[in-house]
Amino acid sequence: QVQLVESGGGLVQPGGSLRLSCAASGSVFSLNGMGWYRQAPGKERELVAVITRGGSPNYANSVKGRFNISKNNAKNQVYLQMNSLKPEDTAGYYCSGKDANDYWGQGTQVTVSS
Repeated sequence: QVQLVESGGGLVQPGGSLRLSCAASGSVFSLNGMGWYRQAPGKERELVAVITRGGSPNYANSVKGRFNISKNNAKNQVYLQMNSLKPEDTAGYYCSGKDANDYWGQGTQVTVSS
């Protein structure tokens, strides 16, 4: 079992930045990769960015060039640096991990508004 806890969400003006953190505990050695998803009201949950066990990142087209996913293996943490935020980035952001199962955190709200 893996437990994931997100932090770092909040209210930011358009053009601003936020950094989300995800702390993993439990059987983290079994994870093949971790990532960030988001879900806005009335919309389906969508992939934002993922990072493989080897550290290779992939991004949704909508965030390429603005968001950066990284990880610290020693701390069992994954980060999402979000720059040049837009109102359409407003959503609940969820950390995920995957081995034979899918694991999810409780989510952290990001609101981009003036």
